[in-house]
Amino acid sequence: MGTTGRVPGRLLGSGRTADVYEIDAGWVLRRDREGYGDAAAEGAVMAHVRAHGYPVPAVRPPSGSRTDLVMERLDGPTMLQAFGAGALDAAEAGAVLAGLLRALHAVPARHGGPEACVLHLDLHPDNVILTPDGPRVIDWGNAEEGAPGLDWGTSAVILAQVAVSAEPIAAPAHATLAALLTDPLGLTDEGLAEALRRRAANPTMSAAEVGLLGAAGELVRSFMGGADG
Repeated sequence: MGTTGRVPGRLLGSGRTADVYEIDAGWVLRRDREGYGDAAAEGAVMAHVRAHGYPVPAVRPPSGSRTDLVMERLDGPTMLQAFGAGALDAAEAGAVLAGLLRALHAVPARHGGPEACVLHLDLHPDNVILTPDGPRVIDWGNAEEGAPGLDWGTSAVILAQVAVSAEPIAAPAHATLAALLTDPLGLTDEGLAEALRRRAANPTMSAAEVGLLGAAGELVRSFMGGADG
């Protein structure tokens, strides 16, 4: 590929652990700057779910770099950006996220047994791009195989952390969470507990974010009928 160690074009965006650079009109380079990721493994998961019809960007073959992943350039705002612009409401956002989780969990696992499925484990509004052809899911660095309850729990906890915060989008996040969990059957006590544990151990989380996890967990449980987690 020849991209490792150099910047191919202008910076298009930055997240907590990675930066995205322009290559040309059709492709971008996502570069991990923190050393957490494995670009080849992430690209393999994306290629697998895409082969089963799941909406993700196309990826180029691995370059041998753990930090660099070349993928299809997508046009459109993230779901979070569309929400902020008034182009998407909370109920619709939650319904889209729920549909994406259900569709993903219908994709067979690459390595696991018949009960396992592919899990994204970071599916939230800033990781969904609304293209003219429909939503596309990005940022697969946390993907694993396992039981779907953990994926539902992770998405619910991420939204709940915002919902119980003092952020201006707390109320919309609550409404999005409510829409996500309109039918909470995908969520399990075990999945929620593990999602909370993993969020607490996440090195990219601030102390303030970790401090919200207790209230976030209680909020998610309220949508499960008050079940213990």
